[in-house]
Amino acid sequence: MTPEILLRDVIEDDLPCFFRHQRDPEAVRMAAFRPRDWEVFITHWKKILGDDSCITQAVIFKGRLAGNVVCWGDPDERKVGYWVGKEFWGKGVATAALSQFLQLVKTRPLFAYVAKHNVASLRVLQKNGFAVVGITEPHEEVSTDTPVEYILRLAAHDGTRRE
Repeated sequence: MTPEILLRDVIEDDLPCFFRHQRDPEAVRMAAFRPRDWEVFITHWKKILGDDSCITQAVIFKGRLAGNVVCWGDPDERKVGYWVGKEFWGKGVATAALSQFLQLVKTRPLFAYVAKHNVASLRVLQKNGFAVVGITEPHEEVSTDTPVEYILRLAAHDGTRRE
């Protein structure tokens, strides 16, 4: 059963919740992402929100702010990423939110990166049509104890035009 999910534009009032999400130790380990301190986090998000090429959606689950889905990057290699608070894990929230997001964002191909050990996130992407196309060495945001990330690609569907 698909959970009740609503997507809406991210607003600045969402940022304290997103900040808490990215500070959770278990979530940080799963995402292999270094948490940011408040000033760096706010600067990063204000840059995202000020960039017209970024598409940012807040994920609302049963009336509660659960996370976000974002699309960014060069036109030839647009990326998608998402973050859902730990209290919403295991409820199908990420899968349903990404599915809705992909209805809004028609650009293809889309790419995603996921830490090799993050089986749940890998499954979210695969359920939404992404396929593993490679692996990469860690980048600056990935902790040193994560050896690789999977690179996933969502190809164009028949009738889907690249934007």
